[in-house]
Order: sequence, then structure tokens, then C-alpha cells
Amino acid sequence: MRHPITKTFSPRLALLCMLTAFVLPIGAAAQLLNTDTSGEIDGIVALVDEDVILRSELDQAIAGIVAQIRARGEAMPPQHLLESQVLERLIINELQIQRALQTGIRISDADIDQYMVNIAQSNGITVQQMRQSIEADGMEFGEFRRNIGEQLMTDRLQQRIINGMDPITDTEVDILLASEDASGGEYNVSHILVTIPDGATPQQIAEAQAKADDIYQRLQDGLDFASAAISYSEGQEALQGGLVGWRDLNSVPAFFADAIRDVEPGEITEPVRSQVGLHIIKVNDFREQRQVVVEEYNARHIMVEVNELVTPRLAMEQIVEIQEKLEDGEDFTELAKEYSDDVSTANIGGDMGWFPPEAYGERVFQALQGLDTGETSQPFQTGSGWHIVEFLGKRETDRTEEAIRNEAREKIMRQKAQQEIEKVLRQFRDEAFVEIRLPGHESDAG
Repeated sequence: MRHPITKTFSPRLALLCMLTAFVLPIGAAAQLLNTDTSGEIDGIVALVDEDVILRSELDQAIAGIVAQIRARGEAMPPQHLLESQVLERLIINELQIQRALQTGIRISDADIDQYMVNIAQSNGITVQQMRQSIEADGMEFGEFRRNIGEQLMTDRLQQRIINGMDPITDTEVDILLASEDASGGEYNVSHILVTIPDGATPQQIAEAQAKADDIYQRLQDGLDFASAAISYSEGQEALQGGLVGWRDLNSVPAFFADAIRDVEPGEITEPVRSQVGLHIIKVNDFREQRQVVVEEYNARHIMVEVNELVTPRLAMEQIVEIQEKLEDGEDFTELAKEYSDDVSTANIGGDMGWFPPEAYGERVFQALQGLDTGETSQPFQTGSGWHIVEFLGKRETDRTEEAIRNEAREKIMRQKAQQEIEKVLRQFRDEAFVEIRLPGHESDAG
């Protein structure tokens, strides 16, 4: 069990937002700046099973969200609504950390080190420079590392949830591509969710409908959509202004697709009902389906493999001998059949067929780039051995259909993964002991 009541707290979240915005969701960003050098015991704003959330954690998380809202140029929601939204996100994040620990997920120092390298590189600085910036801002670097570890735990927990799903079948992809929405372009959308509890009473449904109608009317009266999402939405994207991003009509639930199908950019739907609640959707933008054209190369090669019996030097000497035979006019195809160790191409004269640039690795691609059609490379080395390649040609190929099929599979996976993660997180929340002690938001333990 962790003991957050003994934590200390840091004064600013702006640095963290700069360092981690490319990889960390808001729950993690909130957790990563939860220290204050004063070392004073802080007030508790929520009990979450075996742990607590402190006032300073909430304040620092809110400070980070406020900085993000201002950076996006959006209207600031009322403070009490922002507090409630951020606290709920911290509760969900805390529950994920607890479940990760309970299920045996552990993060090594090496994992944390690599993650920190990624953060530093994404910001164009070294790890040492990042550490200096963090410590200059008053945060203990050890605490920063600990919270990165917690974020990695929640990532692995969610990945475990996704891995437990059934694989996407070709039939599912075929059904999606056969639908009328398969080539209907993509919509950039935001949404506001008002949840309806499972087994809700007619009164609860009526209250949710009244809340959604009130939000919709406020939007019609000029309330900024992003501000409304931050203030009122109960969806996972709430603190990002409700932004869902680019989706086609097949990568969203049917009710969602039906609602936005004929909506123009800038328009907002009336509240629409789903199994989880009521949704107000804004179409931010629209784009047509794009064509995918890729370059392909045609070549043949001879490879001398490096293995337990053939050292790199011996392989080099053998490929040089083959090169001399080519220069003497011997046939490439026959030499490949006789000498190449690439079992997939040797018996067809080294023919590699048509392939995209990355198919055989960067070194092969670099060798081909320097050749004219019909020209043979100088011997070069890769991790497999020594090679000679002959460049036979280049073409542009329309891979739109293949790309669409791959995207369809990914869209089905993303949609199912999001639904599964949201379902599991709701279960965590429903099953947890949570007592909110935030003034004005107090709740009974549940």
C-alpha cells in the first residue's frame, strides 16, 4: 500500500505539461507534480479504497488544467465544476494504480529510465537538462521518477485489458468496409457526455435529460463548447475540451454516426441517447478520404550470411569474389542461385520482387537509392551478412485499398479497446470505496 499522506508537494505544473504533454494523459500529468517542499501534512479531499487524495494533489492538477485551457485559448469553467472534474479524474487514476499493483504489475528502473529518455528527446533536451529543470522548479527528481513508474503501471494495466479482448476478424473488417459509410470521409468531433447509471430510475433519466437539455441550450446561447465540456461532461475527454479527434462513421458507435452524418462543420447536435447516457456532439471539421500512393522498388540480391561457421571477414571475402565474377560478365541470376544464402530468393535468382522502401531495412534502401536502373551495388554489410543488390526499377503503386483495410482493422480495435477500457474503469469506480471530502462536493462512501 502506498502512503500518500506523507508526500510533499511542488509549486508548479507548467513544467510537467511541457515535458509530458506528448505522452501523458491528464491523470498522469496531475500525479507527476504533487510535491511541495514545505513538507507539511495536507488536507484529504477523497478516500479511495486503501489510499487518499490530498488537497495539494488536486490544486496542482487544477493548475495544470488551467494552464492547458489558457494555452488553447478556451473560456475558463467555474472553479467548483473544474474541481469536481479533476478530482474525479484523479480518483480514476488512483484506482488504476491500485489495481495494477494488486494484479502484480511492476515497473523496473530500466523502464523508467527509457521513458525519461523519450520525454527528454521529445522536448529536444537531455535527461540531465530535464533533471536540472525539474529540480530548479522545486521538485524532487526521485518523486518525478516514482510518478512516471505509476503512469507506466496504468498504461500496462490498460494494455492488459486490451490484450484480453478477442482479436479482430477478417469478417468484421469486411462488414465494416461493405457498409455505406466506408468511404464517407472523416469527421473531427468533440462531445459532451451526461451519463445515465445502469438500472436508472425514471427520475434519474429525467434528471439526466434535463441536464443535457440545459447544456444544449447554453451552447445555443453562445457558451463555448470546450468550456462546457470541461465543466459538465462526464466523458474521458472532458478535460481536453471534449475533443475526440478524427473519426470516420465506421469507427464510432451507430448512434454517434447517425447523429453526425449530415452535420456541417461548426454545428452541434441535440442530445442523443446511448446505452451510457446522453451525448451532445460538435463537428469541428470534415475531410474526404485520401488516396494512398507509395513508391515500390524492384531488385535482386546475393547474400553471404554471417553465422557460426562464416565470420564477417570471411563473408566479406566471399562477396568480393562474387562481385569480381559479376564484373567478369557472369550472370547475376545464376550466381545468386549458386552462392546466395537467402533461402527465400536464391532459387529464383535473388529476385526480391516489388517492395516498399522499408521492407528490407534501411541499409538496403540506402544502397538502392544510389543506383541507376540495371546498376549493381558495391558489397555492403547488414546484420544478416554481406550483400550485393541490383536495382531493376521503381514505380508508384496505389495502396489505397490496402491502407483502407488496415485502417478499418485499426479503427475496429480502437473502438473496442476504448469501450472495454471505459467499461472496466466504470467497474473499478462502482466497486471502489470512495468518499469525497471536497467542500461542497461531499459524498457518502460508495
